[in-house]
Amino acid sequence: MRWTRVVRVAAVLATAALGVTACGGGSDQPSAPSKGGAPIVVASFNFTDSQVLSEIYAHALEAKGYPVSRKLNLGSRELIYPALKSGELQFVPEYQGAAISTGFGETAAKDSQAEHEQLAKLFEPSGVKLLNYAPAENKNTYIVKADVAKSKGVATISDLKKLDKVVLAGPPECEKRLPCFRGFTETYKLNATFQTVQEAGPRVEQLKSGAVTVIPVDSVSPLVGDPQFVALKDDLTIVPTENVVPAVNKKVLDERGADFANVVNAVSAKLSTDVMRELNKRVDADGEQAGDVAKDWLAKQGL
Repeated sequence: MRWTRVVRVAAVLATAALGVTACGGGSDQPSAPSKGGAPIVVASFNFTDSQVLSEIYAHALEAKGYPVSRKLNLGSRELIYPALKSGELQFVPEYQGAAISTGFGETAAKDSQAEHEQLAKLFEPSGVKLLNYAPAENKNTYIVKADVAKSKGVATISDLKKLDKVVLAGPPECEKRLPCFRGFTETYKLNATFQTVQEAGPRVEQLKSGAVTVIPVDSVSPLVGDPQFVALKDDLTIVPTENVVPAVNKKVLDERGADFANVVNAVSAKLSTDVMRELNKRVDADGEQAGDVAKDWLAKQGL
């Protein structure tokens, strides 16, 4: 099993960091009698879509009587994977292509089912199994200002070669990842420079001001489709398909049985990219809490 060097280094810090950054989400009393046992530790990465997904699965499990403990907004895979491997974290909604390429350093397969099979094999030695993947995808999408796209004829990432200067701003991990800056230089052969801007909000402001040329956003972000920006076509496909898939500790699955898996799979079946874009908007643009948005959506789905 291949763990990147930074993952191995982060493992030393994982326990302390998780304790500092974990934030528990409260919930109402489960609507079904408690099934008892130790709480299932549900985690998320440090961005809105991941937090909303984790709340959706957590609330769905609680509604069926499963005890849940939340550790949300933890960080990147470099932090989460060692804790998932050790069993400190037990349930993480993952994104198939990114898990393969950035979590394991492998080249992702070209379709969702093949990715699912590939990722399942990569996780197997660590005692982590996958449940069904969802139709929903959340993958890097690259946006530029609409006026730049129109004036320079930029519609694809390859078209960025038409610009005199290309500056990609992203979180620090983007610089070394093939679906991000490495793909711009190695696959697209762009003469681009990278600028680290950790938070999404400041990245957008840098783009608006013209200080940077292009930024990655989630495909479920309301910025995709915003008339101020143009989402570039990934014409050389550096970003793989990114179906949401629950990665779950095998011990939990064995102990909880088929009913547990059925609850999770029923939720995944109803998740689409459009659904997640709307739920994320309610959090990012409308200021609602991720847990409240999750519970509301589950109620409307009868879950």
